Amino acid sequence: MASERTYGEIPGYPPGSAFKNRDELAASAVHRPNQAGICGGRDGAESIVVSGGYVDDEDYGAELVYTGQGGNDPVTKRQIADQQLTRGNLGLARSQIDGNPIRVVRGAGGDPKHSPGAGLRYDGLFRVVDHWRDTGKDGFKIWRYRLVAIESSDPPPNNTGTAGQSAARTEATIQRLVRSTAVANGVKRLHRYKCQICGIQLSTPAGLYAEAAHIRGLGKPHNGPDVASNVLCLCPNDHLLFDAGAIYIDVNGVVRQTETGDELGSLRLTQGHSVDWAQLSYHREHHKP
Repeated sequence: MASERTYGEIPGYPPGSAFKNRDELAASAVHRPNQAGICGGRDGAESIVVSGGYVDDEDYGAELVYTGQGGNDPVTKRQIADQQLTRGNLGLARSQIDGNPIRVVRGAGGDPKHSPGAGLRYDGLFRVVDHWRDTGKDGFKIWRYRLVAIESSDPPPNNTGTAGQSAARTEATIQRLVRSTAVANGVKRLHRYKCQICGIQLSTPAGLYAEAAHIRGLGKPHNGPDVASNVLCLCPNDHLLFDAGAIYIDVNGVVRQTETGDELGSLRLTQGHSVDWAQLSYHREHHKP
């Protein structure tokens, strides 16, 4: 139940807290399960352990590309079956939507550049910024989650666009990806701030409002280009549904509900804004069952 979840820090265990084993970790409540890598369910997830149990995990320090649970042989650590969007996998997706923080614990079996030499270590709060379905290294379907440390800026991808373009970077404590406001605003103006999916135009006292949604995400591991052809003008509702994979756009430009395949309408196009259909294909591949 949601009331049993504890999001955020556990008093007495700041980032850097070390644990000899999973029993000691569970007793602290920083990560309560003795075995599972995700503490969560359909109401949300509160913590994960990264310890080298899945070959598709990627650890960049302040950013993680985390593999969901299920279908894994604990002996060989290889994937032997497809993963489902249930249990902890569903919980991490829910935490992205709700914005709840995730406690990240690293174990000695993880990437040696970012993991403790022995035991386990609590490494602070992260947020889930993206999730998608993918084909893993072993050929089975897996769920992947991009998590970014809350106290840091988003690390950049090694990002090159379709025409050799790349998103700009600025230096802070770590490098931060800079999304082009000019590109986003240009697309929204071309559509007169009308959602390309539902057609709604939101008016506020400060003027018209819409959101720029990147079809293929800019961050690791998608590395999409920050160009107009990779951007849709959407209302907040459809932006969330599109990013979460609840809707997709088929090869004919029909907007469909992912779970049922029901037709919801057609993607609205306008002169001067060319949509990259290859990026829409990429979005389908990572969200459509």
